[in-house]
Amino acid sequence: MKAKDQKWVVTRIDGKVASVSADFRGLSKVAQQVGKQPVDSVSEITVSKISTSELAELSAATKWEDMRLSGSPFQVNVWHQLYLLTHHEDGTPILPDEGIKLLSYSQLADLCGNPKGVRAVAHAVACNPVAYIIPCHLIVPKEAIDKILAIRTVAQSTIFKGTDLYLLDSIEVGEYEYGSVLKRRLIERQLYGR
Repeated sequence: MKAKDQKWVVTRIDGKVASVSADFRGLSKVAQQVGKQPVDSVSEITVSKISTSELAELSAATKWEDMRLSGSPFQVNVWHQLYLLTHHEDGTPILPDEGIKLLSYSQLADLCGNPKGVRAVAHAVACNPVAYIIPCHLIVPKEAIDKILAIRTVAQSTIFKGTDLYLLDSIEVGEYEYGSVLKRRLIERQLYGR
């Protein structure tokens, strides 16, 4: 399924985004978390289905404080670093031409201040409850980063100058809960606004 055809399930708790997923598993996880809290701690839970284009708009409008995330302090730190790949500190979106880029898990671990904790960072990435807004799809295997750099180096001598070449299907973008094809489409949308 192409990213533009994809429907996303957005779950909000008291108006704050708590989950974005390509199915109802995110809602289920939110329900489990809320079920453990006192009744008066939540006033309203809403669920809506939106398109990928609407999700991109929601991402651009969502500031860090507009989300209600349930995770350990370590996970929340990883998710915040991911969020900052596509948003400035003030919450305004970084535009594709401003330098959104792919990172390896080890590069993200460095950003999180935990260079030896690559596996723990990878696990936190996999637990991301807010797809696309917290752009876990921008984290790819180190081998993909190395191949991208090699392709760009060679491509600099061509008329293409490396643009779009690293999205070739020959590059393994890594695991994604909703499949590598959708991950590749989300990467393309995030990097190029398509």
